[in-house]
Amino acid sequence: MELIELLRSSPALYAVSVGVLGLLVGSFLNVVIHRLPKIMEAEWRADCAALDAGPEAPTLPAIAPAYNLVTPRSACPKCGAPITALENVPVLSWLWLRGRCAKCREPISARYPLVELATGVLSATVAWRFGYGWEGASALAITWTLVALTGIDLDTQLLPDSLTLPLLWLGLVVAAYLGRGGASVPVDLKSAVLGAVFGYLSLWAVYHLFRLATGKEGMGYGDFKLFAALGAWLGWQMLLPVILLSAASGAILGILLIVLRRRDRSVPIPFGPYLAVAGWLVMMWPHELVSPWWQLAR
Repeated sequence: MELIELLRSSPALYAVSVGVLGLLVGSFLNVVIHRLPKIMEAEWRADCAALDAGPEAPTLPAIAPAYNLVTPRSACPKCGAPITALENVPVLSWLWLRGRCAKCREPISARYPLVELATGVLSATVAWRFGYGWEGASALAITWTLVALTGIDLDTQLLPDSLTLPLLWLGLVVAAYLGRGGASVPVDLKSAVLGAVFGYLSLWAVYHLFRLATGKEGMGYGDFKLFAALGAWLGWQMLLPVILLSAASGAILGILLIVLRRRDRSVPIPFGPYLAVAGWLVMMWPHELVSPWWQLAR
């Protein structure tokens, strides 16, 4: 109880503590970003194999080793050497090992400490902005999920239902029990429900209109679900600012990639990271970013 009171009374200590927790969470998010797409692919292959075998095929016991977010232990992707606890300290271990495996000395991607550092900094910022309480806890849950979704979408152009749908339903449940009006999280239940519905249907409509006009798919269904989840947390009032901010940033970066790197226009660019960044910014500073729209929506 004394520790809780100390954290409540000292915003700086609370922010630092949550930042350290964010570093640890970031280490786990690296595992999620790396393994979840592989788990999904394995499930798809198993489903396809079951369909090809037919309903009368005998069911064989699973003999493959367990592979999930917990098992097996993290290991070097090159030599397979297990990563010890001392080698798994967020950011510091990577710096101490100079970005190389302790066994085979193969380079370890700088993305791992960057994800850990980003999660820690974002978590500390959330703690400082919202303080101790349910509002801050909600913002942390959103932040951590958005980091994982961003990493996965950048790698695979997938936004897993196992992340977007729990984020959506959690937003609605929290709004039902803890929500209140205003430009903050969690919002009231009516705003959350309308945000989820309009968020999904708006991008769904854009997707089908674009496909009818061009014969191509402009985005994936995961984008609809992520936008719906953001609507559930932020409310329908914040949907337009989020989509405008994400579309503008995506267009600017896309043009820069084409001009500076001569990237082929036909190469798809994942939209999920732009939605995630825009949603996080609007969650953190709704009045500062969208005050004119917020006043109109109220």
